[in-house]
Amino acid sequence: MTDEKPRSNAWQSALTMLQEAQPPFIPAGAHVMTVVIEYPPGDPGTPPHRHSGPAFGYVIDGEMLLEVEGEPERVVRAGEAFCEPGKPMLTLVDEEELAQRRDRRAPRPS
Repeated sequence: MTDEKPRSNAWQSALTMLQEAQPPFIPAGAHVMTVVIEYPPGDPGTPPHRHSGPAFGYVIDGEMLLEVEGEPERVVRAGEAFCEPGKPMLTLVDEEELAQRRDRRAPRPS
């Protein structure tokens, strides 16, 4: 006989839903990654880019400014999750393309 402790009911409330979304179409050959991205305070982060599929993130510490095409910028703080819907390619967007797509960007608050 072992000295196992009885299981508590804590597991029933251990999960906290951070974000829920409808799953997108995922093409054949797609893959999923879980990554950690660390920026020093004040770093401007990644230049405008696209992902081949949706990207989900969670801010562990600090906060970041998130801009998703067609939506207003927003601050995502520690403890908050976010989703980027993804586009059909993964590439950095050059300045010329940014200028061509400026009508798709949400106006920045003054």
